[in-house]
Amino acid sequence: MIGSSIEPPAEERGCAFCAYLRGERPYTILKRNGETATFVTREQRGHPHLLVLPVRHVPTILEMTDAEAAAVAIAVRDAAILINDAYSKPGIAIWQNNGVPAGQAINHVHFHVAGTLEGGGTEFGPVTEISVEQTDAIAKRLVAER
Repeated sequence: MIGSSIEPPAEERGCAFCAYLRGERPYTILKRNGETATFVTREQRGHPHLLVLPVRHVPTILEMTDAEAAAVAIAVRDAAILINDAYSKPGIAIWQNNGVPAGQAINHVHFHVAGTLEGGGTEFGPVTEISVEQTDAIAKRLVAER
C-alpha cells in the first residue's frame, strides 16, 4: 500500500490463522463462508472471546477489499449477537490491532469480539490458553442459541 508505514508481525512459521483454515492445525472454527471465518480463540480475554477474519490472507485492515471489509463487519455484528444471545453479557468489547506497535500478534487481520468479564472489561494481560475441547464447548453453546 502506498505510504503505509504499518509493520505487521513477521511470519516466521507461516500464518497460524491460514493453517487453522486449511485444517492443518486444530482450532475451533465457529462459522465459515467464502469470505469470513469466526474462531473461538484459546486465549479467552473475555467470555466468550471470538475472532473474526477474512478467509483470504490479509496482513492489516489497509489491504482489505471493500467486499471483505463489508463481510467482516457483518460477521463481527453476527458474533456479537451470538454472544449476547448465549451469554447475556452486560457488555461486548470489539477491538482490532494493526502493526506490531499497536499490539498485532498474528500477521492476518482479525477482529476480537468478546463478552465482558465478571466486573466488566476484558483481560489484556497474560491469559492461560484453554484446550480445543473447551473452545468446542463454547462454540456448541453459541450455536445452540441460534
